[in-house]
Amino acid sequence: MVRSRFLRDLAVLAALTGTYFVAGKLGLKLASVHASATAVWPCTGIALAALLIFGYRVWPAVLAGAFLVNLTTAGSVATSIGIAVGNTLEPVVGCYLVNRVAGGRRAFERAQDIFKFAFLAAMVSTTISATVGVTTLVLGGFAGWAKYGSIWCTWWLGDAVGAIVVTPFLLLWWENPRLNWNRNQIIELAFLLVGLFFTGWIVFGGRFHSDLKNYPLEYLCIPFLVWAAFRFGRRNAATAICVLAAVATWGTLHGFGPFSRDPQNTSLLLLQSFMGIMAITTLALAAEITRRKRAEEYVRQLAITDPLTGVANYRRLLDALDSEIKRYGRTGRSFAVLVLDLDGLKKLNDTYGHVVGSEALCRLANVLRIHCRETDTAGRYGGDEFVLVLPETEFGAARRVADRISERLRTDGDEPPVSVSIGIAVYPQDGTTIDELLGTADSALYREKGSSRRNLRLPT
Repeated sequence: MVRSRFLRDLAVLAALTGTYFVAGKLGLKLASVHASATAVWPCTGIALAALLIFGYRVWPAVLAGAFLVNLTTAGSVATSIGIAVGNTLEPVVGCYLVNRVAGGRRAFERAQDIFKFAFLAAMVSTTISATVGVTTLVLGGFAGWAKYGSIWCTWWLGDAVGAIVVTPFLLLWWENPRLNWNRNQIIELAFLLVGLFFTGWIVFGGRFHSDLKNYPLEYLCIPFLVWAAFRFGRRNAATAICVLAAVATWGTLHGFGPFSRDPQNTSLLLLQSFMGIMAITTLALAAEITRRKRAEEYVRQLAITDPLTGVANYRRLLDALDSEIKRYGRTGRSFAVLVLDLDGLKKLNDTYGHVVGSEALCRLANVLRIHCRETDTAGRYGGDEFVLVLPETEFGAARRVADRISERLRTDGDEPPVSVSIGIAVYPQDGTTIDELLGTADSALYREKGSSRRNLRLPT
């Protein structure tokens, strides 16, 4: 087990080192103000996401990746070590601040934590790498003091936007990699991404006349980001931001789009400022919309769920019965209703207390919830009575379900032992309205209870 964990950790470190190195070399291909400073630096986001996911133990991979990137670009071994130390301290400090103040890996669940993340990880901790890196270059004789400010600003902004754009993309996909989309969602998402890509290609791909070059056409992309935030949540909003960033960077590098300027570094700085603002705004909007949807779902569940047992409440039961009656009118298929009564609940409460009595109700509810079909509706009718609605079920099948529920409750292994009486009614033979159906099932229940004289047998 120890060896397996060691090999797994070693594989993670190697993968992170390689990813950092490749991303760093690609980013430095866009460097113009200095060979070691670029306005596009995704490595910060990669390193910060890795530390938030795997913990501080992966810092050696960041150090190794940063050292190899700088050693193969410009400078000496000494300056490469200095820059690598700054590049490593940056995500380590950022990870520490985010964990302490902004919710750690859950930083993108609330708008206030997203703003904290943007300030602490993208604006504060990135000053470490920029300051250490540029100072190392100047002291090593690879840059002059006169260019310190311009190199520092380029370095810092590239790191900051890398953290804002790349970290949420990697973190959100890592935490939830599953694609639980239905057909309509897939079609809508396809329209969203194609529309965003096409719009970005028009704005940043040189499709407009040069006279329109300085118009604020970049804001045509905002509706697609808002669309992603409203309809698809944080993960896909982060994905949309990355798609736009890739298209916009390509166009700007080729001299297209509203941010195209001379020199090229100025173009990239303007673009990165725009992408940083868009990323923060979109992610904050997506987080608040997701929280609102969850709150609405929670309130909806409270409105249709019994607070003690977690099954459907009386209102939800009536809706289910009404839906089945309407379904019968369309399909002609009968359905069954089971009314269940927990035997001897009053005696149980008097002997063991109301807490044990409530637990007995929950035991029955758990049997109904776990051992019934997804199409069935189990709910609390009131007091110690429950109702189970069985779509497309005749009396014989309903009787087998009732026997199975009774047996599993009786043999659940919990103390004290409990039993249940069950009455069955089938629509439309036993009633054509909800009241008639429930009344018939209730009468059948009490006939069964009276004939069998079943009472809760309590240990003496």
